[in-house]
Amino acid sequence: QVQLVESGGGLVQAGGPLRLSCARPGSLFAITAMGWYRQAPGKQRELVARIASGGSTTYADSVKGRFTTSSVNAKNTVYLQMNSLKPEDTAVYYCSMYGKRLWSKARDYWGQGTQETVSS
Repeated sequence: QVQLVESGGGLVQAGGPLRLSCARPGSLFAITAMGWYRQAPGKQRELVARIASGGSTTYADSVKGRFTTSSVNAKNTVYLQMNSLKPEDTAVYYCSMYGKRLWSKARDYWGQGTQETVSS
């Protein structure tokens, strides 16, 4: 079972920054997209930011201009830099990678999630 591991979540005051990171497991390769999703209490999981293998990025309207996603080291790690955080950004954040393992088809793999709380 492959599970991604997020790190960097926690408690931050409104207006502050926070950075999340997610490392690619060694057994996962041919990554074509990496992304960040979040789920707030009582709400559906939503896309926050996504970066494709060519470097193009997609952001939710609610985070444009405040959040930036990037990948380094030949897509071994993906980051989510969050600035000007708002209380409504409070959620569990999940890392996602679309790739494959040996002898398997490509699909989405997920992390266990990391809680981020923004206090007002």
